[in-house]
Amino acid sequence: MKATLKYQGSAILWALFILIICSVNMGSAGDSPMFFKGFDKLTHTGLFFTLVVLYCNGAIRQQNPTTLSYTRALIIIIVAIAFGGLIEILQWEFFTWRSAEWSDFFCDGLGICMGIFGVMLTVSAMGNEKK
Repeated sequence: MKATLKYQGSAILWALFILIICSVNMGSAGDSPMFFKGFDKLTHTGLFFTLVVLYCNGAIRQQNPTTLSYTRALIIIIVAIAFGGLIEILQWEFFTWRSAEWSDFFCDGLGICMGIFGVMLTVSAMGNEKK
């Protein structure tokens, strides 16, 4: 277990950051003219994109040779989607000052897919460069 978590420190810290930022009571700050319509959705996408990239980085560094298998990528997708779902459930049940929305969950999934796609594309390009 310790070897598995050895390279996941940054991903774990980022997941805690996501949990904290999604549980904070924003009050009237969300209505500020500084934020445009859809800012929340863009934020969800970016947060989960970064989470997946950090998670993949740890998974790739853990393996030798440095690759990312489709099985590992699928596991990362499932874990990240479950985390996004957990956050929405927490917002619905416990953080009643926040609203749980399907569109937030969709944007979490969009960020996850974008992150996996970017990492898989980069790993593939690096593998082809070595040949």
